[in-house]
Amino acid sequence: MNQKQYEVIKNKKGFIAALDQSGGSTPRALTNYGISDDQYHDEESMFAQVHTMRTRIIKSPAFDQAHIIGAILFERTMRSMIDDQLTADYLWEAKGVVPFLKIDKGLQDKADGVQLMKEMPKLDALLKEANEKHIFGTKMRSVIHEDNDQGIAEVIAQQFKYARQILGFELMPIVEPEVNIHAENKHDIEVKMKAEIFKQLDTLKPNQQVMLKLTPPEQANLFADLLEDPRILRIVFLSGGHSREHANTLLAANHGVAASFSRALTEGLLVSQSEAEFDALLKKSVKTIYDASIT
Repeated sequence: MNQKQYEVIKNKKGFIAALDQSGGSTPRALTNYGISDDQYHDEESMFAQVHTMRTRIIKSPAFDQAHIIGAILFERTMRSMIDDQLTADYLWEAKGVVPFLKIDKGLQDKADGVQLMKEMPKLDALLKEANEKHIFGTKMRSVIHEDNDQGIAEVIAQQFKYARQILGFELMPIVEPEVNIHAENKHDIEVKMKAEIFKQLDTLKPNQQVMLKLTPPEQANLFADLLEDPRILRIVFLSGGHSREHANTLLAANHGVAASFSRALTEGLLVSQSEAEFDALLKKSVKTIYDASIT
């Protein structure tokens, strides 16, 4: 594990940019950017369009290490180039931003009120490649929809099963058990989820750490005791479908937690904007997310 990158993620103020839209979410991301589906004809051209969009974001002067400490990449983005460098190398060497990789393959159908991740039988090979391409850590997402004890426990157990595998490759796992923002009894779900996280932390070896990516809780600072646990390197929040403004408000109410926003980061960015317009809007977005991340 790159110790300089570890120190950035552990100690530096700022947030993580989630640039990891995959096959299912890419068309919507492109539509929001102003590229309709008649402007690409197959998967390859679709991903070429989204890489161009991500490259524009990353190369913008507004995307800077003074505010952004990390970026989460999609698998294809990891294998793609920016200015003749692999994306992860460009992020770290040109921008001072720590690269992470989204590793999950999507969600299973809902059962017991949750959506587990699809199994990842080829994960070892992907983690080996991530090391070769200078990735610092990984991210994987499950979703909790309902207050179901068994389902909540299964989500956290599966997340930590893979986290232990990832740690074996000396990569830093971001554990992401998203709670649906519209779930009934959301606070009760969050209390139970936190208890399961503490149980699973006990399965780690001495000196091992994970990161958490969580939905902003109903009760501000509910996760303060997780923040104090030495087995947690850092906690970041997803925007969860909230507007950037509301997500920032929720984030700012939880002290010590940073953002890891995707759609909320790119909200309002359009392919048709001039570079000056694009950079100015991104700069404003980055600043507001940063300010909410350092409370």
